[in-house]
This record gives sequence, structure tokens and C-alpha cells, in this order.
Amino acid sequence: MAVKHWSKMQERGNRLGMQILLVCYRVFGRKGLWLVLFPVVFYLFLTGKTARQASHAFLTQARKVNGNSKAVTWRDSFRHFRCFADSAFDKIDAWLGRIQQHNILYTNEVLFKQLDEQQQGAIFIGSHLGNLEVCRALSQHRNSKTINVLVFTHHAVEFNKLLKSINPDVAVNLIQVTDLGPDMAIMLKEKVEQGEIVVIVGDRTSTTTAGRVIEADFLGKPAPFSQGPFILAALLDCPVFHLFCLKDKKPNGETCYRVIFEKYADKLVLPRKTRQQTLQQIVSDYAQRLSFYAAAYPYQWFNFYDFWQNDEQVSRSQNKEN
Repeated sequence: MAVKHWSKMQERGNRLGMQILLVCYRVFGRKGLWLVLFPVVFYLFLTGKTARQASHAFLTQARKVNGNSKAVTWRDSFRHFRCFADSAFDKIDAWLGRIQQHNILYTNEVLFKQLDEQQQGAIFIGSHLGNLEVCRALSQHRNSKTINVLVFTHHAVEFNKLLKSINPDVAVNLIQVTDLGPDMAIMLKEKVEQGEIVVIVGDRTSTTTAGRVIEADFLGKPAPFSQGPFILAALLDCPVFHLFCLKDKKPNGETCYRVIFEKYADKLVLPRKTRQQTLQQIVSDYAQRLSFYAAAYPYQWFNFYDFWQNDEQVSRSQNKEN
């Protein structure tokens, strides 16, 4: 049986469940809700064979890169699952305004301020490492910037609709994408020209078409990365940034979130004669930065599938996880 593509794995959860989660969170708080949620997470861990195996493989590779020869155990993978569940609470905190500015530590914040002052649009290329939701706190404190986030799954859309319902003032537009076609590119180009931000993840391959990838080294092994986000960045003809948001601890033990802006280029240019070589370098540079932070924060890696799988050999026709 063919291995399934990430986009065709069953999304475990529904809107009612998310609403119940939100209500319980508001009533019992974070610690109280964990008492209820812990057995649920453990059940998903026991029954989620594909995700469990992917966690083990990823943590093993991350340790290898870090020079750690200690074998990954089921406890390590379960911690990985718990971190993923905990990230849902971070999303809620971000939308409820519970994450204060003193809990957000910026790297290269001046870069964002320059965009704001110049009323210039840009594209931020993020990932499923850490929690991009927390970055939406940016829009609560910089009202002049509208942030457009491209999302690729129905589950993400539903969860974000729920979050939007509890704080409709956040200047974030969610745009569901099935394919980055010409119409989408034109719409996003208009938004950038109006000084808005476009956020897209660079660590998920196409949901519809196999083979539109470039292989680049990720944690010491070649992995497929979609060409789409980087071609889009070139079409938008605007500054390009790598964006990461990672949960951390201050020296006093207080939880904080590191929002990291790394300017990659004033704009991406793909010359016709060297298009493929240039694209290869751009993707490789992104993969290198993603590898760096993934190795440093392995439990915040939230791609629970075989990230190194051959993109042309995975099936996009199946709908449920076995």
C-alpha cells in the first residue's frame, strides 16, 4: 500500500471538540484542562501509529545531528505529542491577548519596524516548527499591518475560525489554499502592494501535485520541499523573510516566545537561464535555517509524518490514516 501524503492523513478532531476545548480552557484554566486532556492525548498517542513512528524518526535524526547517541524512547515521543497539544493552548492565549509583550522576545525586531515605517509589504516564510499563531500577537500591537496567513487544511481553517470568533479585532486574514495558481498570486500581489504581510509555510509539499519539489538537506538527510512558496515569493517582488516563533524560558524560568525575523532578500529573482539552480540555492538556504532551529527545539517540530519521504511515491488519493 502506498504511503499517504501529509494532506491526506485523517485530521483527528472536529469543530465541536475544539469548542469544548475552548470552553473548558476558559472555565478550568490551563492546568485544570490538562487533567482532562492528558488521557485524550495518551489515547491519540497509542492509536496514532503513523504519527508516533514519525516522531521517533524525527527525534532520532535530531539527536544524531546534535551528537546525542541516546536512543529515543516512547516517553520522548509522548513528550513530543504533549508539546503539540500544549501548543493549542498557546494559540488560544495568543488570540485572547494573554501573551503580553514582555513575554515575546524579538530577534531583529528592527526589521519589522522598518517595514511598518515604510508601509512596505513583505512575505514571511514560516514552518510547522514552533507556533506561528503567537506571531499574530504582532497584529494586535501593530495595527497598521494586516497579516494574511495561507493555510492548507480544513482543520486549520476551522480552528482559526473558532479563535477569530473570540477575538475578531485581530488584523489577520486566513486564506485557504489548495493550489498556488495565477489568481492567488495576483490577489496576494495586490495585498503586498498595499503594504500587507503574506505568511506561508515552506515545509509542506503540494497538496495536489506530486514532484513539484526540490530536495535539500534537512538534519543530514535529503528532504522534499515544495517549490511553490519560493516561486510565489519571487512573483510578489517584495522583501522576503524567514520567520520562526519558538517557545522558551527566560533565565528566571518564566515562559517566553522567541519571534525570529531573518531577512533573506530584498526580493527573489529567478533568472531564466539559471532558474533551477537559483531555486535550489534558495530552498537549501531555507532548509538550513529550518534545520538549525529544529535541532535546537526538536519537541516543537509539529510535522507528524515522514518528512523525508519521496514526494512522487506518496499517495494523494487516500483520505484516512490506517
